[in-house]
Amino acid sequence: MTLTLSTPAFAAGLLLSLSLIMAIGPQNAHVLRMGLQRQHVGLTVAVCVLADLALIALGVLGLAQLGGLSDKLHGALVGAGVVFLLIYGWLAFQRAWQPPTAAAGPVGMGATSAASAPISRRQAVLAALAFSWLNPHAWLDTAVLIGSASLAWGAAGPDFGLGAATASLLWFLLLGGAAFWLGQRLNSLRLWRALDGVVALMMWGMAGLLLHSLF
Repeated sequence: MTLTLSTPAFAAGLLLSLSLIMAIGPQNAHVLRMGLQRQHVGLTVAVCVLADLALIALGVLGLAQLGGLSDKLHGALVGAGVVFLLIYGWLAFQRAWQPPTAAAGPVGMGATSAASAPISRRQAVLAALAFSWLNPHAWLDTAVLIGSASLAWGAAGPDFGLGAATASLLWFLLLGGAAFWLGQRLNSLRLWRALDGVVALMMWGMAGLLLHSLF
């Protein structure tokens, strides 16, 4: 028995997943931050990829076969996603606007003490899982949207899911590697504050879009 891959379904899953994952969400921001700090980058990328694979499998093999979510559960996930994004945006906003004297490290080091404080491997794993699985917006994008879209491909649905999983792997490898490379060259308080400011605006913008989708 030979297994054949449906190239159109694989490509469609790859493109949809990339379009969803490339937006700067909490998970991407966390990978970016860990890369710039040069802390457990490979471990963080691996956990984020595996977490995404689990959500994609749940969507393609589970939720899609059940016909998706009920309207009430979908609304609850959207509402929880709005709250999550608003809180994460507020935390990023606070980091962006904290006085430099409260966060500056030793003279000449440039990076903030809070941003560069070392964490253990266990903490890195738990943080990556939290940003991957405790964010309802990630469930909506990864499990619900990709799972629902896979239904259009019928028997080739698993190939669609494989394409989506491949996109996640490629994206996080690229993002983590690029952030690690930049982290060796850029390490300043101004950079961290600008990054957190952009993240805060992105999170609040995404929360507004999610909230608008309820009406």
